[in-house]
Amino acid sequence: MDNIAGTKPALTWVVHISVVLLVVLWLIPTVGLLVSSFRDRDQISATGWWLSPFPVEQNYQVKAPAGDVTVDGDRNVIEGNVFGDGEGTVSRFGGKRAAPTEFKAGDTAQLRKDRTLSVQRDGSYVYTSPAAIKRDPSIYFAAESPPDFSLDNYRTIMASDNMDRAFINTLTVTIPATIIPILIAAFAAYALAWMDFRGRGFLIALVVGLLVVPLQLALVPLLTLHNKVGIGQSFLGIWMAHTGFGLPLAIYLLRNYMVGLPRDIIEGAKVDGATDFQVFTKIVLPLSFPALASFAIFQFLWTWNDLLVAKVFLPSNSESWVMTVKIADDLLGSKGGDWGILAAAAFISIAVPLIVFFTMQRYLVRGLLAGSVK
Repeated sequence: MDNIAGTKPALTWVVHISVVLLVVLWLIPTVGLLVSSFRDRDQISATGWWLSPFPVEQNYQVKAPAGDVTVDGDRNVIEGNVFGDGEGTVSRFGGKRAAPTEFKAGDTAQLRKDRTLSVQRDGSYVYTSPAAIKRDPSIYFAAESPPDFSLDNYRTIMASDNMDRAFINTLTVTIPATIIPILIAAFAAYALAWMDFRGRGFLIALVVGLLVVPLQLALVPLLTLHNKVGIGQSFLGIWMAHTGFGLPLAIYLLRNYMVGLPRDIIEGAKVDGATDFQVFTKIVLPLSFPALASFAIFQFLWTWNDLLVAKVFLPSNSESWVMTVKIADDLLGSKGGDWGILAAAAFISIAVPLIVFFTMQRYLVRGLLAGSVK
């Protein structure tokens, strides 16, 4: 029978399948980025990441050395192998850039000016010409390359100039920008939850209203204020900026959690003579750790992955770049066409946030559900 306590709903399997599909769809881009980070640029350009376990057919160009010319009757001949000392399998070939795979391997192609070109599947070729060959002729061919996975992209990123400095700068920005708003918001949330004073309702409504204000509106006025105060484009300035942008959500989350704490515990402590500061530090703060951890995860992830605020509030010299700015301004400029390097850079930049998230994720749901159940 349906809808009876202790029985499972008939459509439980639908829920399970839906959850699995959502997880798979969510993971597909991340898996693709991870696979691409181990491939080179040529293979990424040739096939998608889902075909990475299979051989890749790519077009190549080699030069037949004119110095190896031999004379066979009235024709000049160059013989060799397109793979040099290596091995491979040629599927098609051509004698001009516009049609690099015009002929099948093993055929003899008739080129301009009565020249001929023949390329076998093993890569051996014969190029003939009735006239003297003064320049190295080009041979175009398509060959299958085996899957190639390596750590070269990661080595390139780690050896990049000032990448270690960018990593340290990111930690320098993220850790204080996570701790400072938590400290301020914890005091404010306790006051809004358990202290009676005039205007408390207005302040709560103001905090909720600030949640919908886009931070982009405050960037220029805030930078102007920082320049007047003397902290413009400095680490102190970006700490204060992230603190200001993160406080509304922090206060909202913590206040909702603290207001749901048992009133008897707090009132009993006050009856015993505890001050508000003692109640806050000895009782409320330890009990609010799930909410604190929940906001810490959000704030750390936002600050670590931030690009806009870092570009506005930090100096533009490379010594002050965080990792997001390093990737955007340096790697996208110098390695913009090499998606493997950019994918590796993305995974290096998310390594620390992933560690933080999986370390503290058990508190995430408890913190997000703060105040939802009485």
